[in-house]
Amino acid sequence: MLAGIVLLLVTGSVFFFSLVIFGVLSKAYEQYQERYVVKSMNDLSDMFLFIDPRQMLVLNIACMCLLGILSWVLFNPLLAVAATIFGFFLPMILVKYYRKRRIKKFNTQLVDALQAMANAFKAGLTFPQAIEHVAREAYPPLSQEFGLFVKEVKLGVPLEEALVNMGRRVGSDDLELVVISTNIARALGGNMAEMFETISNTIRERFRLEGKIDALTSQGRLQGWIVAAMPLVLGLVLNQMRPDLMQPMLDHWFGYVLVVLVAIMEALGIFIIRRIVNIDI
Repeated sequence: MLAGIVLLLVTGSVFFFSLVIFGVLSKAYEQYQERYVVKSMNDLSDMFLFIDPRQMLVLNIACMCLLGILSWVLFNPLLAVAATIFGFFLPMILVKYYRKRRIKKFNTQLVDALQAMANAFKAGLTFPQAIEHVAREAYPPLSQEFGLFVKEVKLGVPLEEALVNMGRRVGSDDLELVVISTNIARALGGNMAEMFETISNTIRERFRLEGKIDALTSQGRLQGWIVAAMPLVLGLVLNQMRPDLMQPMLDHWFGYVLVVLVAIMEALGIFIIRRIVNIDI
């Protein structure tokens, strides 16, 4: 009788505990979809990459399982846990990297586009005609963004609103400067050709200064990566030369704690060095 009551209580506890865990996981999954999947899909659609949300979720799970299983087979359980967590966020990291690279390419194309638009204004073209001309001659991503702007204007969207939409969609500070300057010049009047030439020269000069700063700080960035890689390289070398010295550390919980602390300090060191050498103009 007593054993039956104990079994019933244990079964009920496990059942209610499973319900709580299921509720927590469901809420976490909903927040994940809202914060990460939806944001990633919006970023991809802004970059003219249209992927189904379920495919993005499958890609996340596939990267997580693949990296986790490979790390478990090739290395050890601790690295497998870290690789599983990294694999879960890898697609979102790649989306951010691709968006950053796309903005950089867009800014590079924008300099020549502004100069071409200034020449078009001198030739007597209107603002939509100048942008349409540049969109036909340019390459993606600038041609995609300018082409969508022209289509919005032709569909009846006010020009100022279409400019703001393009600036919000691209996420470029240089384009935001062009949007604000253009809207002000159209409202108050001004020489559009001269304004675009001035903005083009300003952006080109900023690129020159950024290149000079990158050249001056390249040694510091390289030193940061070398210093960060030294513990990992030394650990791998010692593991190959004297595995009897390294193996006891991975057989005790204290060794795993040391590895985690080293990884945290490595990440903090890389972050601090990159903040020091990352000079924003």
